[in-house]
Amino acid sequence: MNFKSILAVVAISAGTAVASVWGYGKYVEHQHAGVQEAGKLPVNYAGFFGNGSNNGAIVDFTPAATTGTPAVVHIKTKTKARQVNNNNRKQRNPFSDLFGDDLGDFFGGPRVIPEQLASGSGVLITDDGYIVTNNHVIDGADEINVTLANKKSYKASVIGADPSSDLAVIKIEGKGFPYLVYGNSDELKLGQWVLAIGYPLTLDVTVTAGIVSAKSRSIGINGRQSQTPVESFIQTDAAVNPGNSGGALINTAGELVGINSAIASPTGSYAGYSYAIPVNIVKKIVTDIVKFGTVQRAYIGIQYAPLENMSDDDKRQLEKELGVSLREGEGVYATAIPAGGAAAIAGLKKGDIVTKINGVPVTNGPELQEQVARYKPGDKINITYKRGGKENTASVTLKNKAGNTDVVKNSSLIEKLGGTLENLDKKVAQANEIAGGVLVKKVGDGILKKSRMQDGFVITGVNGKEVKNLDELKELLSVYKGSNIRLDGFYPGFEGSYTYPLNLGDDN
Repeated sequence: MNFKSILAVVAISAGTAVASVWGYGKYVEHQHAGVQEAGKLPVNYAGFFGNGSNNGAIVDFTPAATTGTPAVVHIKTKTKARQVNNNNRKQRNPFSDLFGDDLGDFFGGPRVIPEQLASGSGVLITDDGYIVTNNHVIDGADEINVTLANKKSYKASVIGADPSSDLAVIKIEGKGFPYLVYGNSDELKLGQWVLAIGYPLTLDVTVTAGIVSAKSRSIGINGRQSQTPVESFIQTDAAVNPGNSGGALINTAGELVGINSAIASPTGSYAGYSYAIPVNIVKKIVTDIVKFGTVQRAYIGIQYAPLENMSDDDKRQLEKELGVSLREGEGVYATAIPAGGAAAIAGLKKGDIVTKINGVPVTNGPELQEQVARYKPGDKINITYKRGGKENTASVTLKNKAGNTDVVKNSSLIEKLGGTLENLDKKVAQANEIAGGVLVKKVGDGILKKSRMQDGFVITGVNGKEVKNLDELKELLSVYKGSNIRLDGFYPGFEGSYTYPLNLGDDN
C-alpha cells in the first residue's frame, strides 16, 4: 500500500469519526428536549444576577414582624339581641281568651335572635387612633371593642365605611399609638415575600409569611355587600383564616402594602390563597372617609365585558357586536359608552380598547378598576385606547355616579330614603293590632321612589326586625348602612303585607 492510499484511508476514517460524533450529538439533542447551552441565558434572566437577586440568601422576617405586630389590633363586635317578626301584622292567639295574652312565637309571632359576637382585625394608621379594617368586620355591630397587642382595650366608633371596596375606618380615643406607614402596592412583584398579621381563630396576634402569587385579582366577593363592587386584590399564599379580616399585609421593610380581606377556600378556612386590598386603594378611600365622611368615587363612563370569565360562544357573539377580534390581555374592550359620561365626552366609542390610564398599562377589568379607584370626580386623567389598530390618547374629566363633578355629601340614611316620614298614629296602630310603625306620608324622590312604594305605606320592620317609630327606623338603618335591606309593612285598609327591597349604598 503506497503513501497516498494510507493518507486517503486516514482522511476517510477521520471524516467518518467527526461525522459520527456530530450526528450522535444531534441525535441526543433531539432525544432530550431542553438541552441548554452552557454559559448562555434566556432573555427573561436579563439583569437577574447581581441586580435584585439575593442568590438564595435567607430573608429575616424578624424586623418586619417586630415593627408590624404592635400596630395591628384585635376587633371584637357585639350585635344586640333583636326581636324578629315572622309576619308583619300581629296574628291573635285563639287561646288568648283562656290564657289572657298572646303566646310569643305561636302562629308565627315574634321571636328573638340572640346576641351575636364576632371578631376580626384592624390596622392603626395614625398615632391618634384611626384604624382601617374591613367593612364586613364591623357591619351591623352595636358595640365595637379594640384590643391592642399590649392588651389595652378601647371602645371604638365608626367614622365611615365603603361596602364596595369592603373597607371601613373606626377610631379609638388616645394619643401616641403605634401605627404602620404606608408602602406602595404598585411596587409589589410576583414572588416577593410578604407577611400577614392579625388575630385568626380567636388566637393572639399571629404572623404568617408567604409570597405575592398574583395581582389584580377579582373573585366576586364584594358583590355580596354592594351593587358596585371594586376588586383588584393582591393574591398571596400567606396563611389567612377567619379573624384575619382587616389585618395587615406588610412587606419585609415593615410597610403596609394591603389589608387582608378574603380567602379562597372550600371549607371557610385557609386552603392556599388569601386576598388583600392594595394599600394604594386603601389610602384614597380612607382619606375620603375621614375628610368627607363618604368615598368620592370616580367613574370613567364605559361598560366592559370580563373576557376571562366569558364562554367561547359569548366571545364570538361579542366579536360580532364590536366588529373586533377579542384577545385577553390586550386591554379593556368597551362594550358600551353611555351618553353624557366622561368617556363619551372625551370621544371614546363602543369597540375601543382601553390600554392605559395615565400611562399605566391595564390589561383587564380589575386593573382598570384599581387605577380609576385612585381618583375622585373632577380629576383629569389621560386614557390611551386603540381604535382600528391605531393608538390614541384622550383627556378625560372623571365624574361621580350622578354624572357631575360635585363632592358627594354623606347624607343621613333617612335623607337617602327621601319622602315624608312620621310616626304612625296610635289609633291606626291599635286598629291594625300592631305596636307602632312609620307612615310614609309621601314617597318623594329618594331611594324609596325606586322601590315603587306608594304613599300611605306603613313601615313595620327592617329585615324582619320590628320598627315601632322613627327612632327605631334610624337605628336599624345605621346598622345596615351600605347594605341591601328589606322594608316590611302594609297599607291601612288593604289586606296582606308588603316587602320592598332597597340598596342603602345607592348614591345615585
